[in-house]
Formats: sequence, structure tokens, C-alpha cells
Amino acid sequence: MNGRDGGAVDGFLLAYEGFDSEAEGLREALTSTGNGYLCTRGAAEWEGADDVHYPGTYAHGGYNRETTMIGGLPVLNEDLVNLPNWLVLKLRIEGEDAITLEDVELLDYRHEYDIRNATVLRHLRFRDRGGRETTLTSRRFVSMADQHHAGIEWTLVPENWSGHVEVISALDARVSNAGVARYQRLEGRHLNPISPRTFGPEVIALKAETRQSNLYISQATRTRVFRGGESLPAGRTLDQMEDYIQQVLAFDVRQGEATRVEKLVAFYTSRDPAVSDTLMRAARSAARHSDFSAAFDRHSAAWEELWRTCDGRVSGNEQVQLLLRLHTAHLLQVCSPYTADLDAGMPARGLNGEAYRGHVFWDEMYAFPFLNVRLPEVARGLLMYRYRRIGEARAAAREAGFRGAMFPWQSGSEGIEETQRVHLNPLSGRWEPDLSHNQRHVNAAIFFNIWNYFQATHDHAFLENYGAEMMLDIARFWASIAHFNPARERYEIHGVMGPDEFHEKYPGAQQGGLANNAYTNVMVAWLCDIAAKLPSLLSASSAEGLRARLSISGDELALWQDMSRRMFVPIHENGIISQFEGWVDLEELDWDVYRAKYDSIQRLDRILRAEGDDPDRYKIAKQADTVMLFYLFSDEELREIFERLGYGYRPDTAARNVEYYDQRTSHGSTLSFVTYAGVLAAIDPESSWDRFLVALGSDVDDIQGGTTKEGIHLGVMAGTLDLVQRHYAGAQIRDSVLYFDPRLPSGLGGLSFRVQFREAPILVTLNSDLLTLEVQPEGASHEIRAGIPGDVRELCPGDRAVFELSQDRA
Repeated sequence: MNGRDGGAVDGFLLAYEGFDSEAEGLREALTSTGNGYLCTRGAAEWEGADDVHYPGTYAHGGYNRETTMIGGLPVLNEDLVNLPNWLVLKLRIEGEDAITLEDVELLDYRHEYDIRNATVLRHLRFRDRGGRETTLTSRRFVSMADQHHAGIEWTLVPENWSGHVEVISALDARVSNAGVARYQRLEGRHLNPISPRTFGPEVIALKAETRQSNLYISQATRTRVFRGGESLPAGRTLDQMEDYIQQVLAFDVRQGEATRVEKLVAFYTSRDPAVSDTLMRAARSAARHSDFSAAFDRHSAAWEELWRTCDGRVSGNEQVQLLLRLHTAHLLQVCSPYTADLDAGMPARGLNGEAYRGHVFWDEMYAFPFLNVRLPEVARGLLMYRYRRIGEARAAAREAGFRGAMFPWQSGSEGIEETQRVHLNPLSGRWEPDLSHNQRHVNAAIFFNIWNYFQATHDHAFLENYGAEMMLDIARFWASIAHFNPARERYEIHGVMGPDEFHEKYPGAQQGGLANNAYTNVMVAWLCDIAAKLPSLLSASSAEGLRARLSISGDELALWQDMSRRMFVPIHENGIISQFEGWVDLEELDWDVYRAKYDSIQRLDRILRAEGDDPDRYKIAKQADTVMLFYLFSDEELREIFERLGYGYRPDTAARNVEYYDQRTSHGSTLSFVTYAGVLAAIDPESSWDRFLVALGSDVDDIQGGTTKEGIHLGVMAGTLDLVQRHYAGAQIRDSVLYFDPRLPSGLGGLSFRVQFREAPILVTLNSDLLTLEVQPEGASHEIRAGIPGDVRELCPGDRAVFELSQDRA
């Protein structure tokens, strides 16, 4: 992988020289093209799915549920469905077999990804078995200007020959979910074909239906040929089956002359508004499509508008700049302005692979800080995805014997718990119980996201109509799962897991869950304090209506306030916060033995179980758990929480805990590198920078050994953007003030980015000495309060404020 300048797109080009079959899956994932509604892997159009290539296409929210028999037991899973392959373009020369990479001699090959407009390009020169040398350039996009459109452009130049060619343009529903090796035993068929159709001489179309969720998907394509700007007449023949349709375009090419093929495609599903018949709608749309050039120009203009809002400029490291932009582009491919109206969450692995089955976890927690201050309507849409599923969350709480709303650890179409009950350990080949649904801290994450969205936007309408209801029902859930221990005179929470998935239960225990996970209990103490005060933030009529609708009494508000002061937090020697009660009694692991024995020990849980051991026995962590507290909250905020709880919080509490857990964490989740980089920014800047670089390169370098090709880690990508904003620039909102407390590492010379704080657009510029805030004249007309600790100013549209930074801060 290398980034190089590309004319007008400096710092926006990811490029791969030469074809590498082992790396192709990774490259396909990293060069996906999407618009928040639809996303397609960066697979070559002329290759089908095999051990090297995997041309997957996914629609946001397009799920289907299927059952697999494993060991005589039915296992039900819901998957993000791999949709019909619209990419298919194949070249036949002089009636011979269609060209594939393995059948020709590659003279030159380059695979590029233009980050500026999420466009995948391939340049190849090849010599076929007849000695003919040909140049083929492919350019492809999924439109950010029209969510239903995509396009492919081929430019074909015969170098040492003239003759007759055929181009096959097809839509292929003979696909399944087969992109994750460890899911191979699980049912992957999700589509039933409905019908192929033709509409006039140029448009072919295909309709399919998901087998259980009854989602209709239709695609239509119009393919044309051009030479020298003029349409080139081509003979057309048609082949169609129930689940496949193709048109073969035949024409002559001349040595040294370029011929262009344009394939423009339209997509519709039955989830779309204003659609009666998806097939007819797609066909009309494809027939009306402008040419490739005009469509691409509109697409590029839409991306340019997004970059004006979302680009962050860093100085001092070109590779860091490139990868931050790559991460921004991938986040926008999943969470674009189109997403706001889709009723869809943020899949942890994006929309370009099938890992985690396309489910929504807590990873969105790492994306909200970026979206809240750039695309608040998208953040609001993601929160509405949760609100629309509050009925299932309430039902889940009732069925478990609790009150309020208990949102699932893994969420899909309906908001029921989608976490698998068994998972395959690839090291041992055994199916093992999966208890991760006990990670109830996802409920605290949703509360955290709602509150911070409101802090950034002051969207009172959302808070009063939707957000407050979710927050209060989440607080009610925590109050019902907690119990009061009179011996301690404190509230406790049992039977849950923290973010560290190595610990699902106590050693030898039959039941899953742990007692008093510190991260969970502190989050509950924090949210209960806000929930108790929440009605006072609403209008009188809204507060009265909400309390009546949810039957919230004064006693319940008082209980939450009491919990905010008396949650139990296990703390052992030297001010170390125990990850959970009983952690201190676990055995220490001899890390050196395992480092010497295995190339990677990130997934120590799989290693230990494959050896017949149990990770629950040891003081080990997969990822940041207790340390998450220092990532989410400032030192000042944590001190307030701990002092309200009656616990001491020393100046070195963060440093001591980070050092302690860093020595016992395998960082088996790349989110852990983001978290540690964030908390170390103010403690050990050089170590922070090292972790940041690992997180930044974790997908492009595929540091987990083959997982990225199954889908990018969107939480990590968003987390690197959050880290730069909240920890290096030090941006946070507290008491209606936008604060900056910069901690620039030596690897960065400066930062520049735009944020929107309560409708006021602000240009932020930061270097080692100065912070400059420029409130743009457009946008909100009201003043805002912003600054650094000890120097907060009132700023109006058009104001420019410069803050001098002390050396110990920047």
C-alpha cells in the first residue's frame, strides 16, 4: 500500500502496484464504494466469487434470518444480505473465453482508490494467449449525489491488434453470504429469485426477494459503447435465467483507438419510500440515467460538499493525513446524509463485508463525537434507529425480570438480541458457548450517545420527543438490575460483562456474568445523576407528559439520585480500580511464555481454550475495560463522579490504572489501541502516538491477520477521528461550553478542522503554541461560549479568537 499525489487530489489516493492474490480480499474491503444507502466491495468486475475475489454488495438495513442445524440443534442467525452482483462486466476477444487475471500475462497492473470521491480504479495491460496486448482502465462509483445510482466505465485500447470483441454486462442473483470462513457451516443462502426482465433494447433488470424478511431488491442496468465521444452501434444478444440476466454487446475495435463502455445501474428495495414496484422503478431510473461523465461529476460535487464539512488537515505526516481521510471516507460511506432517513444503525464492520453478520454493537460510541459536530442529522438518524426499537428493548427487559429498556448487545433489523449463542474457535475448530450478550453496558453507551448529541446540538425537539424517553427507560433498567447491599450500604450490579470479552464468568461457574464491573457501575452512577435531573431540562408540558406516560414517580427519581451517590466500585491496592469484583483473586499470566510460543497473542482467549485452559482464570483483558472510563470522561469529570460516590480520586489515578491494565491487556480488539492512545495523550504522549499509529494502520495493514477482508473495523476508523478531535485537540462540551485542552503529540505539527457547535460552524486551527477559533458568518445567529480551561469567551458569527497555549498543555 502506498499513498501518492494524484494531481488535484493530493493526499487522497490509496494505490496498490501489481496484483497480489493473497491481498486481494483486503484490497477489496479497503476500496469499497458506497453512499450510506448501498455499498459494494472493490472487486474487479470480471471476477466472480472464489478463494481470491469476493464481489459483495450490501444495502443498509437489508437483513435476513436463517436457521442452521449444528450438533443437532437449530441455530438462528440474522445476516446483512449479500445482494445480487451488479458489477459483472466481462471481455471476450475474437470469440475466446472471457478474460480473467489468471488466464492472461499481466504486463502492468495498478489498483487505486480515490478517497476524495470514493472511486475505485484499475489500470491493467495484459497479453492474452493469442499474443494480443490490451490496455483496460476501469473506473467505478456508487453515487453520493443519487443514492439509487452507480456506474462503471471501461476504457479499452488494443495495442497491437484490431478485431472483434464482446462485452458481457450482467446482473447476477446466484450469490450467497460466503465471505467469512468461520461462518461456512452456517446457512448462507438468503435470496430467492423473482424475475429477470428487459425494458427496450438497452435496459436489463433483475428482481430478488430475501427468503425470510421478504425484502424485495431490484437492479436495472443500461450499457452503452462509445468511441471518440460518439455512440458506437453494437450488436446485442440476451441470455436470461431465473436468477441471472446478461446482455452481450458485440463490436469492432481498432489498434491504438480507445473504446469506452458505460454501465449505469439503478437499485431499489421495498424499504424505499415512494416505490410501488421496485423492478419497474429501477428500470425507469436506469433508462433515464445521464451518461457516466455527468453522473460522475454530480457524485464528485456531492463528495466535495461533504469534505468541506468533514475533512481534517494534519501537518507533519503525509501517511497520517492519508489514512485519516481514508477513515473519514469509510465512515461517510456507511453514515452519510442518506443514512439519516434509512432507519439503520452503524454496523461495526461497515457495509463491505459479512463479519459480525452486519450487526450493530456499541462501536457507534466512537463515531458519535465526530458526527455530532459535523453531520448532526446523521447522528440523530442513528439514535432514531434505537428509538424505533425501544419496544423490543422493553420486552427484553420484562422477559429477563427487569424494568425499563434493555437494548441488545448485537442489534439487527428488529432490535431483538442477535448475539449468537455459540461461536467457532478457529484455533480449536470447536463450537463454544457465547455469553457476550451479557454486555449490558451497551445500554449505558446509548444513554451516553444521546446525552452528548444533545450537548453538541441542543436539539430540544429530539430530547423531548425521543431522547429523554430512552434515557429514562435506560436508567429504570439499571435501577432494576441493581440491588442494594445493606452491608456495604451501596448498590451493586451482578450478572453482566464489561467491554473485556475474555471474562464472561467466574472460573468454574456455570452461570455467565460478573459482579460489579467497574466500568459499568461508574457509567451507571454517571447516568443516574443525569436521569434524575433530566425532567428539569424539559419544558413543563413535556416533562409532565413523559412522567405520566412512563409512570415515573418522585420516589424513582430519588432512587436514581441515590444510586448516583452510592454505586459500589471495587478498588484494590494503590488506588487500582478492579475491573470487576473478584479480579484481584485471579491468577497472573506468564505473558512471556505465550509471546514466545505464538506469533500473536491478541486473541489469548482462543489460545487458552484451544490448550484446554480457561481465560476466566487470569488477570488478562482483551481490550480496554476499566480504562474506557478515562477515555470517555475528562479527569475533572471522573473526579466529580468518584467524589460524589465517596471514593478518593488522586492526581495519578488515571496514570496508575492505565499502566496496571496495559501490562495485562492483549489488545485483541483494535478498539483497545484507540482507547489507550486517547488516555495516554496527557500521560505519555509518545506512547499515545505509537498506539495511535497502530490503530490508524490496523485495517490497511490488516494487523489481525485476515479479518479486514471480512469487513473494515468501522469503530476503529471512527475512533481515530474521535481521538484526534477529543484527545489531541482536546475538544469536549461541558456546561454549555466548547472547551479545547490540546495535547498535540510530537508527530503532529498542527491540526485544522471544522465543527458545528449548536448550529454555529467553527473553523478550528491548532499548533503547538496557538489555538484559533473562527466562527463562520453563515449558520447560527446566536453567540456561543468556547475556549480553553481558564479562558472562555463569548463568540458571535464572524468572530475570530486566538488562545495562547502553555507548553505543558500543547
